[in-house]
Amino acid sequence: MLLIIWHSRTGGARAMAEAALRGAAGEGDARSLQADEATPDALFTARGYLFICPENLGTMSGAMKEFFDRCYYPMLGRIEGRPFATAIAAGSDGTGAERQIERIVTGWRLRRIAEGLIVNLEAQTPEAILAPKTVPPAALQECHDLGQSFAAGLAMGLF
Repeated sequence: MLLIIWHSRTGGARAMAEAALRGAAGEGDARSLQADEATPDALFTARGYLFICPENLGTMSGAMKEFFDRCYYPMLGRIEGRPFATAIAAGSDGTGAERQIERIVTGWRLRRIAEGLIVNLEAQTPEAILAPKTVPPAALQECHDLGQSFAAGLAMGLF
């Protein structure tokens, strides 16, 4: 099963997670959980992970970090070698959140199976940053395709 763990404050990362889940649903077993609902048990039963969140102030969102804080030690040594991918909803760069997730899952010994997907929503003013986000259709298609290929790879035993 592909587990999509996500957090969204203004809707961009939520739309990305929903698109990835739609893609995954046609290819295999997939489940989506908000970061505050994800538990070590949910992680343990999954065969792969797609982490989706916004970048806030150059790092992953606090709720996503709290998920990792809560689940890191209970999962240490229990999920090595499992595949993962990331998708970041960014106001501009997105690489800070990407690097932060990469560092954390390195401790779990997860294996990246796709290049990080960073969707630049170009929110640069306080008003744009706080406003509800609309993710461009092309970016949603990329999220759909990521979920689809990840779930298909799990179903075929490639990952």
